Amino acid sequence: MNKIKISVEGLGKTYINGPALVQVLRGIDLCVSEREFLAIEGPSGAGKSTLLHILGGLDKPSCGEVIFDGENIYGSGENQRAIFRNSRIGFVFQFFHLLPELSALENVLLPAILKSWRERKKMRENARLILEGLGLAQRLEHLPAQLSGGEQQRVAIARALINRPEVILCDEPTGNLDSQNGENILRLLRKLNKEDGTTIVLVTHDKDIAASADRVVYLKDGIILN
Repeated sequence: MNKIKISVEGLGKTYINGPALVQVLRGIDLCVSEREFLAIEGPSGAGKSTLLHILGGLDKPSCGEVIFDGENIYGSGENQRAIFRNSRIGFVFQFFHLLPELSALENVLLPAILKSWRERKKMRENARLILEGLGLAQRLEHLPAQLSGGEQQRVAIARALINRPEVILCDEPTGNLDSQNGENILRLLRKLNKEDGTTIVLVTHDKDIAASADRVVYLKDGIILN
């Protein structure tokens, strides 16, 4: 049995909305095993994206802990969390978040900006190889506006992979794609999980997409129901 990669206990998140308090997550308990492909399914507004952002160190919880390989990622300062995110987590979002003025290759290299010159030079070649492996060998110098939606999402996945993360967190990664491109992205994520051993957590409102995962948990009104 694979060891626990991420565990959360008693996780809660509350936002202030004017005079009101909005409780988005309510006492979440969850474990993600190493090399697992987990889907978090639920309707819009269930708290899925908030949970994913907290798992990746992007949004601090109001209560509870996130334990990654035995360490509380919110037990340190923001600078340490930024280093943690950059080196150990890859993010893939529904909206590709590519910089329009940068080429596909340059967008993939953005996470390498904190590396030394020598490391960046090596990573440039790695980025080229990753993009070629994703079928984008002829698109390296294309700007995002010159790429299809499926190609842009593959660039976003390449960017998530450039630092060889242990975990990839996906927020509705096929939401802006047609069914064929969506299936291609899911096939790629399954390949990364099965062949490379990358732990993947994917949030979606679509039961068919969730069925691609090894395990599905259902989130509604900030509570995991199964």
